[in-house]
Amino acid sequence: MASGSLSDSPPGRSSGSSSTLGSRASSGSAAWASPTRASTSACSSGGRSLPRGYPRPSAHTLPAKRVAGVDLATNSTRLLVTEIDGDGTIRDLERRSEVTRLGQGVDSTGELSEEAIGRVYAVLDEYRATIDHLGAQTTTGVLTSAVRDAANGADFTTTIRERYGIDARTIPGEEEAELTFLGATSERPRDDRTPLMVCDIGGGSTEIVVGRPDAVDFFTSVQAGVVRQSERHLRSDPPQPHELQALADEVRGAIAAAVPEEVRARACEAIAVAGTATSCAAIDLELEPYDRERVQGHMLEEGTLELLLARLAGMSEDERREVVGLHPDRAPTIVAGVTMLLEVLRAFGRDRVEVSDHDLLRGTALRTARA
Repeated sequence: MASGSLSDSPPGRSSGSSSTLGSRASSGSAAWASPTRASTSACSSGGRSLPRGYPRPSAHTLPAKRVAGVDLATNSTRLLVTEIDGDGTIRDLERRSEVTRLGQGVDSTGELSEEAIGRVYAVLDEYRATIDHLGAQTTTGVLTSAVRDAANGADFTTTIRERYGIDARTIPGEEEAELTFLGATSERPRDDRTPLMVCDIGGGSTEIVVGRPDAVDFFTSVQAGVVRQSERHLRSDPPQPHELQALADEVRGAIAAAVPEEVRARACEAIAVAGTATSCAAIDLELEPYDRERVQGHMLEEGTLELLLARLAGMSEDERREVVGLHPDRAPTIVAGVTMLLEVLRAFGRDRVEVSDHDLLRGTALRTARA
């Protein structure tokens, strides 16, 4: 698949599940059952900080610095260049994202394909020029699920360092979760004690973090993502109800195995980052082109997501490419993404989720700036 330019954030078109549904929209497909929601009774109690939790630094510890971060993820390759002042003020200077599908086929072959690597290199040629033009003092690269899982991932990482001068490394899922939480909560007051769940549904894995804006209580990386689950389960176009059911069942089981019930009951609010969530917000808001200011903080109700899944699952991939607010290159994986987002919310007993455009890359920038 050719990569497509996604200005500012993954979901918007460029300008310059399961047991997920009680009924399916007017497509005429068979319905499938909706699972029982987890209990939310512990919301008032807050959580215990675990040893791996980290305190958020005070603003005066953040030196004025211009930093670039590149996220070489399973489904997309993203760039963020930020300037962080000594008082902690963050200004995004450039945000770009391209759907490159680096993880295409990794689940079955165990290797990054030459075609996928070539797509990433073509994007990084452009990103390197942008980074140099903006004068970033440091450039950090994070490589996640697809590279962690691939037999040739280490060689690919070495090439990224040598060819593009990016301080690239493959980060473990736990660190990916921590950085995502740091980015997603970066604009919350430090004295906010609300127990939060942050989820990042990626191409090959899903990071789930529970904590408060000043500390992480629990984190895990679940080996389920939109590329991986689409390749495993969604063989029909449009997908069939039994395929959606199998996908949802697998994701639900993976979450239950990875996140203890008492941790799931702890979170009182949910935040979702990355392309699935921001795409859903853009579709709900009918954004054309994408507007990250409107997406940031947008609330998605469970019922809205159910209707959206029914609509998208009833379409062919070509029809999904024409949906306002959805970048065409996300059409192959958005059905799996919405199914997974619903399963995460239900596992945590949440009936709504706040969408954040701040994620792993912002967390990486903050950590780099204070290093």
